[in-house]
Amino acid sequence: MTMKKMTKIIAAAFTAAALFIGTNVNAQTTPKSAWRLGIGVEGLAPVGNLHDGSNFGLGGTARLQYGLGSNVALTLTSGYYNFFAKTVNVPGLGDVKGDDLGIVPVKAGIKAFVSNNIYVGAEIGAGFETRENGNTKLIASPGIGWASNSWDIGARYENFSGQSNNYGTIGLRVAYGFAL
Repeated sequence: MTMKKMTKIIAAAFTAAALFIGTNVNAQTTPKSAWRLGIGVEGLAPVGNLHDGSNFGLGGTARLQYGLGSNVALTLTSGYYNFFAKTVNVPGLGDVKGDDLGIVPVKAGIKAFVSNNIYVGAEIGAGFETRENGNTKLIASPGIGWASNSWDIGARYENFSGQSNNYGTIGLRVAYGFAL
């Protein structure tokens, strides 16, 4: 599947989810004025230019959530992602392993529950590459998920853009959350 086709499929899925939110917002999953904290583990599948240097990544994140109403919450997420470098065969040099790419994401967002426990969300922020002379990337990240009183399982596409080097990842986050 080409990157262009995958992008169109992802865009269509999120458009359908947005239309669903606009016509069917009735869940009562997020208590108004309540604070929650979730600690998560991230599985990351690099796409675009990032896939050239890495096959997978792992991360850990903390997400602070504040309920605006019975079905909408604001989020603040940060943590660390590590994309493990591939080993490639370079003629004349043999197998050469690249450098891992570390990123510290700092994102603010919104989470809207469309039915009991099911939500769609979007986050935007900055990603700080941790390698020497690393860049700061703009992050835009739509996602969907399921959340209970204790668990939050979400999938998302995350785009990193800036400095003429754009890349992305498809992420799965499993988090344990609790009220503050």
